[in-house]
Amino acid sequence: MPNATYVGRTVSVNDEGFLINPDQWSREMAPEIARAEGIDELTQQHWRVIDFMRHEYQEKGSGPTVRVLGKTSGVSIKELYQLFPKGPAKLAAKIAGIPKPRGCI
Repeated sequence: MPNATYVGRTVSVNDEGFLINPDQWSREMAPEIARAEGIDELTQQHWRVIDFMRHEYQEKGSGPTVRVLGKTSGVSIKELYQLFPKGPAKLAAKIAGIPKPRGCI
């Protein structure tokens, strides 16, 4: 299994870079993961989505799809694509330290 190091802490990741154990994630890691994915700064709207993703994962055992994210996070689908250009659900999940949502390629 590959590893990644964020804020001086080594964590196990899968082949796509998603954390194997979401409990190893910390808020301090998110900006580093985001920068590695081409997002220079996490705004309040980014954090709104990241926190929503983590909450949904903790409640349901999986992250929401883009459609669900757009309907229930308080951030429109259009804005989600502006915040997370490489695919909102997948990229937000990665930054949030949770597994890739079902249906993401």
